[in-house]
Amino acid sequence: MLSSLGGVLFDGFAYGMLLFLLSVGLSVTLGMMNFVNLAHCSFAMVGGYATVTLVGKFGWPFLATLPMAFILAALLSIPLERILYRRLYRASDLDQCLLTIGIVFISVAAFAWFYTTEQQSTQVPAWLQGSVKIGGMSFAAYRIFLIVLGLAVTALLIFLLERTRFGATVRAAVDNQRMARGLGIDVDRAFMFTFALGGGLAGLGGALAIQVVGLDPTFALSYLVYVLIVVAVGGLGSIGGSFAAATVLGISDMAGKYYFPWLGAFLIYLVMVALLMWRPVGLFGKR
Repeated sequence: MLSSLGGVLFDGFAYGMLLFLLSVGLSVTLGMMNFVNLAHCSFAMVGGYATVTLVGKFGWPFLATLPMAFILAALLSIPLERILYRRLYRASDLDQCLLTIGIVFISVAAFAWFYTTEQQSTQVPAWLQGSVKIGGMSFAAYRIFLIVLGLAVTALLIFLLERTRFGATVRAAVDNQRMARGLGIDVDRAFMFTFALGGGLAGLGGALAIQVVGLDPTFALSYLVYVLIVVAVGGLGSIGGSFAAATVLGISDMAGKYYFPWLGAFLIYLVMVALLMWRPVGLFGKR
């Protein structure tokens, strides 16, 4: 019993870290920029397919593709933000949803055209394929890697957005654009870099998700619901909230599938409803 419980907690926490990496970029853009970007997981697909291409066709090592997945997704997000998203910063939520869900459908069709609809896989280093025995229990090496990377990204984001000039600039631009411009802050540039950061984090999450949940052109729709759940439960713009929500939801989902298989993946929705009834603005939300 203790062995199975430890395994469920470990696998659930690792899955939660994957959900966190996929959703934290949306938490940044939605919470700090007040923009409903339903195309967030399309940037995750960019990172995922970049990794598949670099490893499969060009022979890159898996770890070397992770920063490239971040960079390519971030670079793609910049022209989209400049050309499309910027026009709708002051538009209604409905207009933002219609634009971004349209981008989702376009991305699904584009990746299906170039990569077919088959599930994609990629080769990871040998040291990430096995398991590690700790205290008589075996833990998958790749999931340990996910946990360590998720914790590192959390610490880095909190420092970047809470302790640096960049984070102060973005928060000032969001709170009062007119005052920020009067102080000499380039609001448009701050929003561009913030959006690129969110897109890059999605690309990183998409690259890491291949080994756990797979990758196909429907990824942008399949995992959009999970990403939105994490952001809603964690609270808009809260890195710590997204981390806590992803952890709780990941463990709940894994425990439900293990202990209550008749519920399937439905338990995560019950947990979401219960948490939002208790905290309608999210675990760490302020508005």
